[in-house]
Amino acid sequence: MSLTDTQLYTALVTPMKENGDLHLDDLASLIHRQDEAGNGVLVLGSTGEGLAQSLEHKKQVVKTASSLNIDVPIMVGVGGFNLRNQIEWIEYCHQFDVDSFLLVTPLYAKPGAKGQVQWFKSLLDTADRPCMLYNVPSRTGISMSPLVLKELADHPNFHAVKEASGSIDDYQQYRKAAKDIAFYSGDDALLPFFAMAGCHGLVSVAANVWPHATHEYVSRSLDGRGPELLPLWQECTDALFKGPNPVPAKVLLHEKEEIEHSTLHPPLTEDDVEDISLLKNADNMIEQWYSEIE
Repeated sequence: MSLTDTQLYTALVTPMKENGDLHLDDLASLIHRQDEAGNGVLVLGSTGEGLAQSLEHKKQVVKTASSLNIDVPIMVGVGGFNLRNQIEWIEYCHQFDVDSFLLVTPLYAKPGAKGQVQWFKSLLDTADRPCMLYNVPSRTGISMSPLVLKELADHPNFHAVKEASGSIDDYQQYRKAAKDIAFYSGDDALLPFFAMAGCHGLVSVAANVWPHATHEYVSRSLDGRGPELLPLWQECTDALFKGPNPVPAKVLLHEKEEIEHSTLHPPLTEDDVEDISLLKNADNMIEQWYSEIE
């Protein structure tokens, strides 16, 4: 299956026990829920607290995800600031049944355009699977340079971009730089706007808690019906981001009894969700909307 055969990837949370160990049974359950909804699964992205996980925990996540009998593709997050570590991580993942990699702009160092090209080319050269490049300046401290897209657009392993700058203007500039590359919105609420500008799909946080409803939202947005859904999804996703991601998502999943604990890696804490009623109200609104259209 091609990376771009799937229009919705869920940036999956990583469930943990109260002591911080992985809750692999809950992880498997969440992945099966996404499989039932027909959503691709991204593990160990920023929503999955990938950079906070120990190497052993990351290995356990990949082993578990790749061992399940599912039909949807598995994407694995690759991110940090040490190039050798990222290359070794990709090489490790090659032994498992994963379908693609998400390659994030290097963190903290704020490299220039040519440094970014060298970084991404090294990772693309290492990977033997399709890759999605990830622009998220709010987390990395630097925007992906359009030169990356111009220089690497013809690389055989470069298949897509996840654009999460929150800027339609930036998205349009990237599209000009790589017209044949598929673009995915990294912002749930902006999907209708990105869809009108020709994006291919969504990498979603909301799909963690609303897998079937988000799948329908993506389908309708890509069919040109997104603007009519925007008020509902804007309000509900605003509630889901009233606190640092993935804190509200884990709190709501725990409230819905989809995961046993809402444990997070410090410095993230569920205490930053001060009013769970906002999340519960958003959940009710989405569930009601989806029940009415089924």
